[in-house]
Amino acid sequence: MSSALHYLELCELSQLIRSRKLSPVEVTQAQLARIEQLDPQLNAYARVTPELALAQAREAERELARGVCRSPLHGIPLAVKDLLWTSDVPTAAGMPIHRDFLPTEDATVVARLREAGTVMLGKLQMTEGAFAIHHPSIPDPLNPWGAGHWAGASSSGSGVAVAAGLSYASVGSDTGGSIRFPATANGLTGLKPTWGRVSRHGCFELAASLDHIGPITRSARDALFLLSTIAGHDPKDPTSLPSVCLEVPGVEESFRGLRVGIDEEWISQGVDPLIRRALDTVMAIIVDGGGSLVRIRMPDTRVVSGNWELHCGVQTAVAHADTYPQRAAEYGPALSRLIEGGRELSAMDYQRVLLEAQRFTGALESVLGEVDLLLAPVQPYAAPTHEQLASLAGDPEANRMLIQFTAPFNVSGHPCISLPCGLTGEGLPIGCQFIAGKGAEALLCRAGMALQKVTDWHRLHPPGF
Repeated sequence: MSSALHYLELCELSQLIRSRKLSPVEVTQAQLARIEQLDPQLNAYARVTPELALAQAREAERELARGVCRSPLHGIPLAVKDLLWTSDVPTAAGMPIHRDFLPTEDATVVARLREAGTVMLGKLQMTEGAFAIHHPSIPDPLNPWGAGHWAGASSSGSGVAVAAGLSYASVGSDTGGSIRFPATANGLTGLKPTWGRVSRHGCFELAASLDHIGPITRSARDALFLLSTIAGHDPKDPTSLPSVCLEVPGVEESFRGLRVGIDEEWISQGVDPLIRRALDTVMAIIVDGGGSLVRIRMPDTRVVSGNWELHCGVQTAVAHADTYPQRAAEYGPALSRLIEGGRELSAMDYQRVLLEAQRFTGALESVLGEVDLLLAPVQPYAAPTHEQLASLAGDPEANRMLIQFTAPFNVSGHPCISLPCGLTGEGLPIGCQFIAGKGAEALLCRAGMALQKVTDWHRLHPPGF
């Protein structure tokens, strides 16, 4: 058990803790020791909180000994992306100008995790302001599957920590793909909920109408497990949706009866044949499991993915109005460029961006009226190197292609789940994703659990860790 302890899924660890076979203190101590040993070479954490974690673990142990179980997550050590406010730990959002910012309250997500009795190991590193690139003064988190390869956009620290066994799960954010990209890069499951399903109160904004908060976990069941804790209406966030009950044990692990939409041209054009073959494998599993493949025509994603940076940039400029341009010299080049583009865009041009977003969303709703799910890649090529990503800087079309399967669903607000679906010849993870109608997170997790019931890609771990 000790050698496998750090790779247990939330559901497995929960049973062991509640049956008193493991104690929250010993699990937390093991996690802290592993972080101390491995994180200096991975850079997943922006800040580790050992004293807080041990105090919370001891309290959880005392409560459980008295028969008080706050939730299935009681006593489980987790870490969160460093854009979620924590009242007792600084929250920097990947930005040196906020390195000493101590919020006056917890983000609603953090408060719900505390109420559930979780143990906070620390805050996970991220790109500057949750945009594309880390601030030049902050070391990038390194992908444990291969240090020369992308760890996956802004929730990079979250993906690295869960993949390397430095946290049992994490909470990340996704504005253009930043839950799904790191989940794919690190061989994990990432759930971008419906916009508004999880409160954004106490979360550093990148772009308010595009930002989504959600789980990065080792399985689809764990994603639903964690979502059920953090989701729900929040009076502090007027955009949050009404509460829904997400019953984890009641979700069927089957494709039986599900109609999965496939647009052969959309999932093939410009897509690495390796990823396309992985999707074919997933399609075969769907059919073998009693599902059906329905040929559909996706609305054109080129315009909304091409507009994404303008759409995001205007909202980011508003979010940073208190510090930009006043402290522009302290910003990194990527975030500065995004904000400048947003500040320069005319109101008429922004309205054109919004109209295109509305057209796409309406057309997508029509397609989802014909099927239960859509199947797509997460990205058009597998496991890009840092050099490949650096070459995108001056190529708008290459950037658009990178986000063409992720950003459109931030614009529309539809939920998506990314899942491991294979390995490259070099042994690096490949991912796919399902997309569903708004509010259908349980259906997405059902599909994910059905896939993971008959495959073991989600149980693979980076060699050497």
